[in-house]
Amino acid sequence: MNRPTRSNLVVLLLLAVVSLPAQALHYRTRHSQHFRRTLRHRRNRHHRRIVWTPVVLHGSHDSLVRQNEEIDRLGLPRIADEQQLQELEQQRELVPIRESRILSIHPRLAPQDRFCKSWTRAFLQDLAAAHYGKFHTPIQVNSAVRTVAQQQRLRRYNHNAAPISGDTESSHVAGLTVDVSRRGMGRGERKWMEKYLLDLKEQGLIETAEERREPVFHIMVAKRYDEWRAARLEHKDVETPAQSAEEQETTGPAVQ
Repeated sequence: MNRPTRSNLVVLLLLAVVSLPAQALHYRTRHSQHFRRTLRHRRNRHHRRIVWTPVVLHGSHDSLVRQNEEIDRLGLPRIADEQQLQELEQQRELVPIRESRILSIHPRLAPQDRFCKSWTRAFLQDLAAAHYGKFHTPIQVNSAVRTVAQQQRLRRYNHNAAPISGDTESSHVAGLTVDVSRRGMGRGERKWMEKYLLDLKEQGLIETAEERREPVFHIMVAKRYDEWRAARLEHKDVETPAQSAEEQETTGPAVQ
């Protein structure tokens, strides 16, 4: 091999060595851009799957005040402790909530806490029957009566829980209120529940809200629900609790 040829070969080798880092950088840049595009596409695809459901039944300070006004209007005690709760249950001032195929109770709710006022239980029976007639699944009660002591313990880890005194005190402590789970409800089922509850709220028969921290409908039932229900039963707008739930195909309470 002559000298010019060797010189040319050396030059070619030097050019190849110099160009290698540039080629590697070009590959890494293209690969990095492709990776970022793929990751962005996956993120966007994931976000598109998320269904945001707006809250229709908002809680408010005024609603809590109205709940306490109902307690005061009826002259009901705020149940202080387990002893007072047991006395009210024995006196049948509070009635038991019983499980059935149309109504279930959260297993962590203690037996002594599965009580409420009679008109609140009547509301639950009507709601459970109407819901079962529409969706053929039971509703679940997560909470019912509480003592002031229980409410105080609840506030230690749930800062959204109502206070234990004042004009916005929790209405659970008087036995008028239940929490119905919305966990696992589809969009149509949740919209049905919201309409059912909103119709009653607009008539002043309940106070209700979709709680933020816990996936439940908070529902306080006014005593006038008894009179409203009796009038509807008289006109056969509501079937008696003894009727088979499958025969009840109501979609919500009619607005009077």
